[in-house]
Amino acid sequence: MLKKITVIFLFMASQFLAAQTVKNDTITRTASIGYSVNGNKVSFVPETPQLNQIAGAPKAFYTYYWEFGEGNYSFKEKPIHTYKTKGNYKAQLSVTNNYDDGKPPTTRPKEVSVTEEIFDVSENENQQLLAVHNGFRLQTNRDPVPEEEMQLILSYGNNKEYATNGKIYVFFNEKKYKAKNFELVDVRLYHNEQEISEEIVASNERYISKNELVQSTGITTFMDEKLLMNDSLKQNLPLSLAEAKDYYRDFKIFEFDNIPPNQERNMFFTFKTMPEMLKDTSAVISIRSIYVPERGNDSHKEITKEMEIVTSHDPNKMAVYDTRLNYRLVRFKRLKYKVQFQNNGEGPARLIKLNVEVPEMLDKTTLEVLDMYPKCPICPKKEVNFSCLDTLISKDNISFQFKNVYLPGTAQKGVFDSDSTKGFVKYAMKFGKDFHKQKSKSKTEIIFDKNEPIITNTSTSRFSPGISIGAKAGYNSFPNLKDSKAYFIGATISPYKSYKKYLQAELMVATHKFSEFKSASEQLDPIFMADGTVIDNAIRFDETNAAHTKLNFDVVPVSFRYNLNGVVGLGVGPQISFDLSNKVTTTTSSNYFTYFNNRVGDPIEKLFVTETVSEKSSFSDIKYGVFADITVGASRIGPSLGFRYIYNFKEPHAQLHFYAIWKI
Repeated sequence: MLKKITVIFLFMASQFLAAQTVKNDTITRTASIGYSVNGNKVSFVPETPQLNQIAGAPKAFYTYYWEFGEGNYSFKEKPIHTYKTKGNYKAQLSVTNNYDDGKPPTTRPKEVSVTEEIFDVSENENQQLLAVHNGFRLQTNRDPVPEEEMQLILSYGNNKEYATNGKIYVFFNEKKYKAKNFELVDVRLYHNEQEISEEIVASNERYISKNELVQSTGITTFMDEKLLMNDSLKQNLPLSLAEAKDYYRDFKIFEFDNIPPNQERNMFFTFKTMPEMLKDTSAVISIRSIYVPERGNDSHKEITKEMEIVTSHDPNKMAVYDTRLNYRLVRFKRLKYKVQFQNNGEGPARLIKLNVEVPEMLDKTTLEVLDMYPKCPICPKKEVNFSCLDTLISKDNISFQFKNVYLPGTAQKGVFDSDSTKGFVKYAMKFGKDFHKQKSKSKTEIIFDKNEPIITNTSTSRFSPGISIGAKAGYNSFPNLKDSKAYFIGATISPYKSYKKYLQAELMVATHKFSEFKSASEQLDPIFMADGTVIDNAIRFDETNAAHTKLNFDVVPVSFRYNLNGVVGLGVGPQISFDLSNKVTTTTSSNYFTYFNNRVGDPIEKLFVTETVSEKSSFSDIKYGVFADITVGASRIGPSLGFRYIYNFKEPHAQLHFYAIWKI
């Protein structure tokens, strides 16, 4: 009894410990908001869990994003914010773990109560929206990671000398990806912006008439046209909207009224990134916004925020714009990459090297630098003292070198804008003359001054399977059939120009004619003839000839194929054959002969019988078999000749399949 109790106790204890282990593995890390209030000035402090350092990576650290609950925000670790009016405000914190192998800590909003009202807010952060960013800006608190939330800050301002009423469009979820990238889960507005439902209609006309404008907007007064023109604004709004709607699946439209001169405002969006994004890791996705400062006017500003899909948060990374490529069309396009870096040091970086691995399929001589930050010209051949970007090309890589630049560090005194510590280079290359349908991989070694190199993630581009249709014709030989004649035509479907292994399906229509001959003999009892004659000994010989005319369907549901090189290919797979129609014409002849002492004598002419019967049927004969074959010619795309041996499980077992095929 004691032994049984001990066993039960040990079992329960093991289950309890296992449950505790599982529970500990699934615990979500949390961060909390700490704050202190002095009048209407609030000092915020984050309380964060310990970081889990990724082995071999730079030192892990947190970055912070705060919303103060009244339309302002900060990326500082410990911001101090002054509220204009007393009241209760919902402060929010989003913490991002860089070089950390866990999920970002979750944070609950906290209500902050301000009981005093002081109008001096001069100590608040100045985001310099109008002065530096032309009155329009998009920011995110982190790059998109599948199944994580990401905050988008849309900032807009009025740089006119009068109050304006405008409109803002936000486009997301690019159509080039099969699955949606984002789900918009929350929008936070603080200046009476109103979401509206409105169909975006594109027009080729740059301007509309006054009457059309009044009917569509309700605006009946017009300002001086000179006040509406701005060289920094785009002018063809219908075209911009049409292009955005063609590129993105989803959009939101907001209207705002009466924004005073020189005022800056912020709108906040929470996007939940979708799990399907995982297959496009290192791809570049985007969100686009169009800002119309004055409703009823074509003038507008447009920003596209590009982001890299990542699996962990790392400010130094590499991305490719096309993770899926159409192999037929790559001759006409360039493969675009973006390398992003951030100086996390205590001082500025003056020399930044980006040593990029280049896939073999790309032609390095076609390198084109599309954009960069810090902004600087391409270095001349001789040494210079001004800022420039040098490009050094070697056998396997390209080294982008920012020389004589000044990139502040995140730990540098007096640096509060994290964007000022970041840089990037965007470049493109064409494909070489001879390359195969293989995925390409690339990564970058980043070196700040003389520090240890930082190795980025690997960015990968793959070719989409594509479809290749093949026309096929040939001859079937059945060695065990008499007078066999069989011809076929058909089609194949397979991935376009596969490099090595691939799958292929086939459908063939065949005609088949052949004969079957049978003979038999039988010794007979006495035969009594009509004229009274009796034949004591006789033998009968029967000959049967069946002529078959068939129309067949031959189906290869799937076969595995392997290209040894560009000339020779091998294949194996199953084949199913069935009759669409089968006509059998059977002719039977019976001859009688005298028979004596085991010898056949003369035929009995009066006893010769011939009978012919025709029968038709459908789906009367289904065969299953397996095959192996070889092709010689343009094995990946184009013409080739093939030979296939098919073993059918029903007779006739042996079948030889000779064919010519042309894949396009």
